[in-house]
Amino acid sequence: MRTVFCLIALALPLAAQKPFQFWPGATYDPAIPTHRKVLGYEPGERITTHDGILRYLNALASATPRFKVFEYGETWEGRKLVYAALGSEANMRRLPEIRAAIGRLADPRRTPAPEARKLAADLPAVVWLAYGVHGNEISSPDAALLTCYHLLAARNDKMADLILANVLLLVTPIQNPDGRERFIHHFEQNRGLEPDASPAAAERNEAWPGGRSNHYLFDMNRDWIALTQPEIRDQVKALLEWYPQVFVDLHEMGGDNTYFFAPDADPFNPHLTREQRESLGLFGKNNARWFDRFGIDYFTRDVFDAFYPGYGASWPAYHGAIAMTYEQASVRGMVVRKSNGNLLHFRDSVRHHFVASLSTAETAARNRQKLLDGFYRYRATAIEEGANEPVKEYVLPRGRDFAATDKLAGLLVRHGVEVARARAPFHNGGREFPAGSYVVRLAQPAKRLVRTLLDPVVAMDAPFLAAEEDRRRSSRSSEIYDVTAWSLPLMFNVEAVPCAQVSQGQFHPATGDLILPGEVHGKAAVAYLVPWGSAAAGRLLAAALRQELRVLSSDRPLTLNGTKYPSGSLIFKLSENPPDLHERLVALAGSTGANVDATATGWVDEGVNFGSRWVVQVRRPSIAMAWDAPVSSSAAGATRYVLERQFGYPVTAIRTQHLSKADLGKFHVLILPPGGNYAQVLGPAGIRRVKEWVSTGGTLVATGEAVSFLAEKGVELLAVAQENLYTEAEPKKPEMPASPAPAEPGAPARIPGKVLASESDFRKAIQPEKAPPDGVAGVLVRARLDPDHWITAGVGETVTALVAGRSIYSPIRLDKGVNAAYFDAPDKLLASGYLWEENRKQLAFKPLLIVQPEGRGNVVGFTADPTFRAYMDGLNMLFLNALFRGPAHARRSGL
Repeated sequence: MRTVFCLIALALPLAAQKPFQFWPGATYDPAIPTHRKVLGYEPGERITTHDGILRYLNALASATPRFKVFEYGETWEGRKLVYAALGSEANMRRLPEIRAAIGRLADPRRTPAPEARKLAADLPAVVWLAYGVHGNEISSPDAALLTCYHLLAARNDKMADLILANVLLLVTPIQNPDGRERFIHHFEQNRGLEPDASPAAAERNEAWPGGRSNHYLFDMNRDWIALTQPEIRDQVKALLEWYPQVFVDLHEMGGDNTYFFAPDADPFNPHLTREQRESLGLFGKNNARWFDRFGIDYFTRDVFDAFYPGYGASWPAYHGAIAMTYEQASVRGMVVRKSNGNLLHFRDSVRHHFVASLSTAETAARNRQKLLDGFYRYRATAIEEGANEPVKEYVLPRGRDFAATDKLAGLLVRHGVEVARARAPFHNGGREFPAGSYVVRLAQPAKRLVRTLLDPVVAMDAPFLAAEEDRRRSSRSSEIYDVTAWSLPLMFNVEAVPCAQVSQGQFHPATGDLILPGEVHGKAAVAYLVPWGSAAAGRLLAAALRQELRVLSSDRPLTLNGTKYPSGSLIFKLSENPPDLHERLVALAGSTGANVDATATGWVDEGVNFGSRWVVQVRRPSIAMAWDAPVSSSAAGATRYVLERQFGYPVTAIRTQHLSKADLGKFHVLILPPGGNYAQVLGPAGIRRVKEWVSTGGTLVATGEAVSFLAEKGVELLAVAQENLYTEAEPKKPEMPASPAPAEPGAPARIPGKVLASESDFRKAIQPEKAPPDGVAGVLVRARLDPDHWITAGVGETVTALVAGRSIYSPIRLDKGVNAAYFDAPDKLLASGYLWEENRKQLAFKPLLIVQPEGRGNVVGFTADPTFRAYMDGLNMLFLNALFRGPAHARRSGL
């Protein structure tokens, strides 16, 4: 009885409080179901689950014809992905007509300007609001539900009526259901008697990996150029059906902030137009008007730039939308105490996103015609620019890694880019391109997206870079928010040839397929061969090993029947494989895209024979990887995704703290993804266990920051070291006599005086004696390969890597190991992005890929993460060589 009395007593003050109002003065139609009626609580009282979101949306759709729910995909964990459409009854009745009309506006080649004006006069503006791409940014999905309810239920509300009449609102209420459910589970497990406002409370401090990411631990707000995850890929497909004129991605940031909305910070991507940038001010000013009215603090321009195109709030802009990020201070629970002592409640954060959502829709409604005209103009001028610029098209020739080129072309199609495929060879610019090559013409509505994704360099503006250099000299924080380079051809390590003329020949539209079927050429009497060096061959190898086929691989190139096969090429001997080998390889070629050649002889024209000591057996490796702290969750997720989903090979994820106890003898390969203090988590016993496992024949693969762990004293599995910042030595001066001892006890020690004659002298004087290189935001750099090592088999002469952070490693000496890939000379190093001059000089000729024998095993170190964001496809073959060919070159009996 006492407990009940206490709970009632605690509730009395809350009951006496004035009801919280999200939109003061609003009255609502009782025919539209409320939160409480459907979910059992008021908005902002609880964090709504994915199931609750769907139930509420379906309840709204059942209550009014002004609301409809569409399913557009499914997450890795099987949760539905939906968006909702709402508008006036008249607009909802003609949804197919509106979509078709917007499609006509999107292509000015078939819609002349007079017709476009007529269409725009009768169309609503399409506004897409996307909520909750990060699962632990919890306020925006609940704000999405409140926004829909208010617009459907508000009575005698001129603003709501204006919006419904002039805007077709499309709402993705939750972009990341898997991550949200992970956060809610954590929160429910850790909450106590009452909401805890302490920033240190367990309920808001998540265990690894946290709820930000999806099932494969991707930060999906970085996935909009690679489109690897279904949550983003399928949303892009839906966006290309509607071509919204306004797109807003609603986020959360640190709890001590206020609210951010457009305009964005510098730098802006140069492929965004002046009209788009000016339109950001329209939305920002109206947001400010409502925030001022309600007393909500906000800021603009300070952070969150518009340079990298891979954000949700960036990608739609390259199709002509006004795209924006909104950021709300995060509660990560029901209430948090900010550092100034103020309390921020979950319902407050919901309300702020709700107000911003309504304000955005109102701005679009008041500027309906302007937005539609601007959208058409954006795409019309893109076509004009593409026709008049010196480069008229890009040709993507099908070369050594033809599978990567196929993937790039298919990815562009999924981005809404027009791509043509050649039925026959053709010429352009004095060069012949083979059949199957792709042409991407710039005279198309998506021209600016084409340039953004395919150009080797997208330049930042000079004033911003000058300010960045000044900030660096003063040791102030950089204002570059993300990577400065993302050229897809460079990252895929394939050609994109700029041409000044439009290619002539036989072409047909390319599809969005990322894998085109391969073929088996002939029926073998002795063996089948698969040229190594393509992602397709990697997929076939992974699948063949899972089927327990016996696979050989050549460490040297060979020529057979007039065909040249690079090192690493796969050999399937009939005598060592099942009788149905041909049928199996036909199926595998079709599903993986690899081409397979039959041979009736083992006699080679040049190179090594099948029985040579340079031909090794590739056994099916058991692969483990470190999982959990201190591993970077996003890096671990990308590594696992690349192996499991891009190459179809399973990985055993072992929690890092359990590696000291796990039976590593069951595994051939152990991957250590980028991470923090491995030594602390593993402890001496774990380090000793890993070293013993390698020495008995294991293949240890470390990527990114994990390389520094292997180089640490006491670990010493890689004989390299991280370098400090290089500074040119000054000429030696005569030594000054030591300063005399202090005249009195306690008097300050003194050093000889020194004249600082210039600003340069001052800058040198304030630098630390030992400092790491300056941090790099993310650039693409070239690396050269040692062609004779087994880990570089089939790859070619050079690759491109993405370098970020401060780590530069010394080369390994020849008596310890091999620098299998090393960064190019200073004048050839930088492929794309902005790199500090000092880093450019110091990084040259330093290792990208190190192989060090250890006992009967091998240690492999990638100083730059080869699976970063799962879009560094050009490094995939090196990574696969480490995982599959590494065990083949270890002296260990098979399991």
